[in-house]
Amino acid sequence: GRRERGQSCPCPEVRTRLPVLRWLPRYSLAWLQLDLIAGLTVGLTVVPQALAYAEVAGLPLQYGLYSSFMGCFVYCFLGTAKDVTLGPTAIMSLLVSSYTFHEPVYAILLAFLSGCIQLAMGLLHLGFLLDFISCPVIKGFTSAASVTISFNQIKNILGLQGIPRQFFLQVYETLRRIRETRAGDAILGLACLAALAGLQAMKSRLPRAACVEPLAARVSYLIVWTSATARNALVVLFAGLVAYSFQVMGSQPLTLTGSIPRGLPAFRLPRFSMAAPNGTIPFRSMVEDMGVGLAVVPLMGLLETVAIAKAFASQNNYRIDPNQELLAMGFANILGSFVSSYPITGSFGRTAVNAQSGVCTPAGGLVTGTLVLLSLAYLTSLFYYIPKAALAAVIISAVVPLFDAGIFRTLWRVKRLDLVPLCVTFLLCFWEVQYGIVAGVLVSGILLLYSIARPPIKVLEGDVLLLQPGSSLHFPAIECLRDAVCSHALAASPPRSIILDCRHISSIDYTVVVGLAELLQELRKHGLSLAFCSLQDPVLQVLLSADLEGFQHFPSWEEAERCGGADPGCGGAAPFTSTSESSLLPA
Repeated sequence: GRRERGQSCPCPEVRTRLPVLRWLPRYSLAWLQLDLIAGLTVGLTVVPQALAYAEVAGLPLQYGLYSSFMGCFVYCFLGTAKDVTLGPTAIMSLLVSSYTFHEPVYAILLAFLSGCIQLAMGLLHLGFLLDFISCPVIKGFTSAASVTISFNQIKNILGLQGIPRQFFLQVYETLRRIRETRAGDAILGLACLAALAGLQAMKSRLPRAACVEPLAARVSYLIVWTSATARNALVVLFAGLVAYSFQVMGSQPLTLTGSIPRGLPAFRLPRFSMAAPNGTIPFRSMVEDMGVGLAVVPLMGLLETVAIAKAFASQNNYRIDPNQELLAMGFANILGSFVSSYPITGSFGRTAVNAQSGVCTPAGGLVTGTLVLLSLAYLTSLFYYIPKAALAAVIISAVVPLFDAGIFRTLWRVKRLDLVPLCVTFLLCFWEVQYGIVAGVLVSGILLLYSIARPPIKVLEGDVLLLQPGSSLHFPAIECLRDAVCSHALAASPPRSIILDCRHISSIDYTVVVGLAELLQELRKHGLSLAFCSLQDPVLQVLLSADLEGFQHFPSWEEAERCGGADPGCGGAAPFTSTSESSLLPA
């Protein structure tokens, strides 16, 4: 039947909660081609990474793969950033190792509880808290992550084993053991890097083929464009064929990914207790054992995902919804715990690979997740021959362009104070990425609070002194204003009254009202007056409702100056002391 008049359509709310409905009706064959290429490339990258990250987390290798597919499926329906891929990461794996005691039961339960916390934050619309991650913090994070991820792959390019994950130890050990480089890995890795760089340069310089061009020219363009766009998958495939050829000949100079345990995980609830040699560890004890990890893991996962999403969204000119990202993360971790996943978050390296492969929608994650499932069930033998050096080259070529050297010069020219959170984030991320992000946010917050506590105040000399605050007044700023008023009024010879131009003040709080009352009283003791002009209606209503003794205001500073400030004997325009309070305040 016809919809009744006044009944709202639920479609906008559904589209908000299910972002897949925004792009699915417009999905095209061209998008499918690019998503397939990107999903395949990321899938070929995630399998060996998942195995490595499971080792970092101190868990059996198959748990890395168990953690790599559910996030891809969930994010396709609930995610708002087309480039982001969810899965195990180095940072999250280190945190899991710290709080789960190398026990899979603890790790799976931590994923479930972290997802519940993130889901609750999304439902309560607490995503606005992430707006405090400023652009300098994001740039510092992405630049430092580009360096750390790239250098982390150098050991695979050189074929070195046993290199620690901590950045500074990694640099030291890599340089100390540089003579142990495996020639086969180094040659293949450098060749893959050169091929990827060449294909990228070819794509950036490729002229668009017009429809009027001959068929041969258009076909040639399509071949070159497809090869350049699918460069990551092509390089990995070529390297795998090289490794297989060496294996057939009976010698293997390359470090391979190796075998992957076969079999899909069972779909079941996470266990809320664990058997121990001396009894059963109940749920409450497990939660107490994980302790602060229940706060650190979901928050760091959220910070990492949103920072990555913001970085790629700013590069590709689209917006993300932090609350929706929270919901996607929460559902991904909750459902992931049903398939034995440990906590997951956005992966910087794989997201970069996804973007570089030309992904158009989150549907690329379906291909990645499906590839992980197939590898667990049937295709483990195909991934055996992928050289680690080739995968390292793919990751390095993807993250190197994210290092923004020009941001330092730009901030020096635009606002040098923003270099502080940028440099703090950049430097501390080399120690631990989570410390760098948190420290950068704290420094940005301190600078923001300082600007609120010390607003710019313009002073104009005349028969009376005119002071004009450059922003709204909140409680940290009242002492600064009082000092400025008193110092200028009393230091003048002779002392002069003050006009406070409030045209830039859109809001004040109770502490400011109390401070202004004390200021009026202090000036009155010295025989001086304080008049207000250009008050905005909300501020005027607050001051009138406070019933300040001696409060007078003028429509403009010109009239206030013509009347000599708050001189009650002025013969010009009288201050609005007769304005009825009831006409300004709500009934």
